[in-house]
Parts: sequence; structure tokens; C-alpha cells
Amino acid sequence: MKIIFLGIAMGKKQGISFFEKYLTLWVAICIVVGIAIGQWLPAIPEALSKFEYANVSIPVATLIWLMIFPMMLKVDFKSVKDVGKRPKGIIITCITNWLIKPFTMFGIAWLFFYVIFKALIPAGLAEEYLAGAVLLGAAPCTAMVFVWSYLTKGNAAYTLVQVAVNDLIILVAFAPIVAFLLGVGGITIPWDTLILSVVLFVVIPLLAGVVTRITVVKRKGIDYFSNVFVKKFNNFTVGGLLLTLIILFSFQGETILNNPLHILLIAVPLILQTVLIFFVAYGWAKWWKLPHEIAAPAGMIGASNFFELAVAVAISLFGLQSSAALATVVGVLVEVPVMLMLVRIANNTRKWFPAQ
Repeated sequence: MKIIFLGIAMGKKQGISFFEKYLTLWVAICIVVGIAIGQWLPAIPEALSKFEYANVSIPVATLIWLMIFPMMLKVDFKSVKDVGKRPKGIIITCITNWLIKPFTMFGIAWLFFYVIFKALIPAGLAEEYLAGAVLLGAAPCTAMVFVWSYLTKGNAAYTLVQVAVNDLIILVAFAPIVAFLLGVGGITIPWDTLILSVVLFVVIPLLAGVVTRITVVKRKGIDYFSNVFVKKFNNFTVGGLLLTLIILFSFQGETILNNPLHILLIAVPLILQTVLIFFVAYGWAKWWKLPHEIAAPAGMIGASNFFELAVAVAISLFGLQSSAALATVVGVLVEVPVMLMLVRIANNTRKWFPAQ
């Protein structure tokens, strides 16, 4: 889903793709297909469940690599050298994403799952829903923000710097923050599985992307890499995501059929968190009198989520049939329509910011 449009950073006009624009529809279709497979062809999920190593599903891990590798492939980490030229936007991004967002997500999710929706959600499910929400909150967007940046006429080059810095922070901050917040929520986290998940779904794709990028650019040039090579992988991310969701929902069928209202209950705190974090960063940028082309992407990168990573870690930690994995998938379901709403808000408030 979170396909980086590298051409944006190079001045080419690209918007949200057909698949991304209607992602909520595709996710809904995957829910139906996955549930149908689980109910009428149970031999398929049973067979897939046998292919595991260290509690990690090999088929799902393969699909997740197909999702994440193209995103890592398109991030130019050389842009980090420009981080000191205009530090205010980077400061907003880092503090909002790593010192505010994970903790507000925990607080909002705990309030809804344990207090407001207490009569509707059993304690055991509430615990796993909270875990899924925490995984989303600790995984800020690393790629789809390029689309939101373009749609708000953001500064693409500066957005690239924000994304590169964010990806580097994920390497060291994601696991400790997740472990801390889940521990506060009373959820036992196996550190070895969490670290393995970060290595599998962040470190390895990141290294593979960097090495591939350097090799191809050296041999063929940046134009070939940007306009030909990268485009070969565009459909891999969406395809991998949708196939992963079908597999996940084939395991989740009973849970969803028994608790259909829970999809809506999970969505409520996730939507509130998305809107809150957008206005925290966006309002902060307005207070600091940053130009709109910096303010809009700063708000978008925190509001959006790297839920490919969240889904992967939820599956690794809690299993394909877990309610934690279901909660992360609800994030996929609601993100695009909510983010498009925030894009409209950003465009309609452009006059709040100083003229460039």
C-alpha cells in the first residue's frame, strides 16, 4: 500500500493510484474472500499454518517482504545529509512520531477498549486489540506520506528527508517503545520474537533495498532506476498486502462472524488518533510559522501508519488468528478515507500559513 512515488521527489506529478484510492474497497473484498475460504475451504488455512518457523508464518513473511522491500528500495538515505538545513520540520516529525504518537495511541485505545467499550469487548479481546493499536501507533508512515505530500503540494525533497530520518529511527526505537507500552498494558512480550520481527521486516528489507539501489544506480544510472527498475515492483506492494489480508482473514473468520461490531469498535480510537496526531503536528507547524509545503507533510507522516510493519509484527507476536492482528488490519481499512479527508482539510487551510 505505502508505495513511495520516487518520481514525486524528482519533480514528476503523480497522485494516488487507482488501487490506493480504493484500498478500503479492496480490503473489504479481501475480508469477504478470506472469511469465505476459512468457512468453506478450511483445509487451506490449516495447510498454511504448518509452514512456520520460530512462530513466524513463512508464506505470510514472504508476502510481507514483497510489500516492504519495494518501499525500502525507493528511499534515498543520502538525503539525511540535508537534515540540518531546515531543522524545524524534522523536529516536529521526530517528536510527534516518537515521543507523542505511540503514547496517545496507547491512551486512546486503552480508554475505549477498557472503559468506554468495556461492556461490548471481553477483557481478553480488549488486551489484544490494545496490542494491535500500540503496534500501529509505534509505526509511523514511511512511504505513503509521499502521496499525501503530493496531494497537498508539499515539498517532495523535504518529505524525502523526513521519511529517511523516520526509517532510521524505526530501526532503534520501534521495539523498545512497543515492549514498554505493551508491558504497561499488562501484555507479556517475548523480546526475542519482537527483535526477530524487526530484523525480518525492517532490517533485512532495508539492507536489501539499499544494496539493490546502489547497485542498479551504479550500473544503469538514476534515471533507469527511477523510471524503469522501481516501477517493476509497484504492484508487488499492493498484491502482497491483499494476499496477506486474505490469508489473515481466512484465520479470522470465526472471530469476525462472532463479533462483527468489533470492526467498528476498533476503528473508532484509530480514527480519533489519526485526526489528533495530524492536528498536533500541523498546529505545531502553524505555531512555528513554517510554510504549508513543510507543515502538511509533517502532519501527514505522523497521522498515517506503516501498518505493513504493524501487521507483520502482530502476526509474529500473537499469530495469524490473533485479535491483535485483526486490529492492525482495521487500520488498513480506515486509513485511506481518513487521510484523504485530512488532505482536504490541509488544502482548505493553506491560508493559515505564511506565503512562500
